[in-house]
Amino acid sequence: MATLRQLKDRVRSLKNTQQITRAMKMVAGAKIRRAEAAMRAARPYAQAIGACLGELAKTGGARHPLLERREVQSSGILLMTADKGLAGAFNSNLVRAALSIAREAQRPRFYLVGTKGRVQVRNTTQVIEADWPLQSAPFPALAREIAHRLSDDFLSGKVDDVTLVSSRFVSTIVQRPTPQGLLPISATGTTQAATDRAATEEKPGLRNAFEFEPDAGAVLAALLPKYLEFTIYQALLETQASEFAARLIAMTNATDNAGKLIDELTLVMNKTRQAAITKEILEIVGGAEALKG
Repeated sequence: MATLRQLKDRVRSLKNTQQITRAMKMVAGAKIRRAEAAMRAARPYAQAIGACLGELAKTGGARHPLLERREVQSSGILLMTADKGLAGAFNSNLVRAALSIAREAQRPRFYLVGTKGRVQVRNTTQVIEADWPLQSAPFPALAREIAHRLSDDFLSGKVDDVTLVSSRFVSTIVQRPTPQGLLPISATGTTQAATDRAATEEKPGLRNAFEFEPDAGAVLAALLPKYLEFTIYQALLETQASEFAARLIAMTNATDNAGKLIDELTLVMNKTRQAAITKEILEIVGGAEALKG
């Protein structure tokens, strides 16, 4: 059985841990509001650019190398995780989803965003083509760098398709690892984005027709790289918001569990102290009775 001093040390250690987890919980709660606001502010732009690409796809005459589908000899997987842990199973779930896709892919190559994903994938036999820390640069610049690398590898034939695996922020409690086809860009998906945008308009009805200058091909060549960059940028925002939400939940649970352990150990410590006091009293009474005899 632990001594009274050992119990006091354990209670003191748990209280220090509880202070740390409570502080991390407050920081995550403050950061998640800003991250969620940025993520939601970017969604209308994503719908608009998807709608414009959908209109281009409807013309049927536009062609671009990023739209080209070919036989898959090598698959690229863009995995987004966090740079830090203490977020429950957030990073592990994303890595597990990416490895599940890799098992069914042809000669998979990993493009990793986030330190935690890089550490876990390195312990496997998978090929790591490139990696970036999540906080290595502002998200617009990071998304542009990732998009350029993926486009170059796709156009050069190093990979024949690219799948994005990132976290989808549903709510503060729910974050889902979600795979999404990134390259080649799907005209069907952009057409669906145009349909979704039309469905959300307050006054559905006749809309203005698009006129493309100088032609649809030139507009498509300028718009597709931007669409790819913004899709990656949106995924970075979703991943960051999901990380903060997962850390908020994990630190809340850790703080509550530390409080329960402190209560239990305090009860044991009080019982141990009371037993020690009772023992001393009995020894004193026994000594006094012996002196009387």
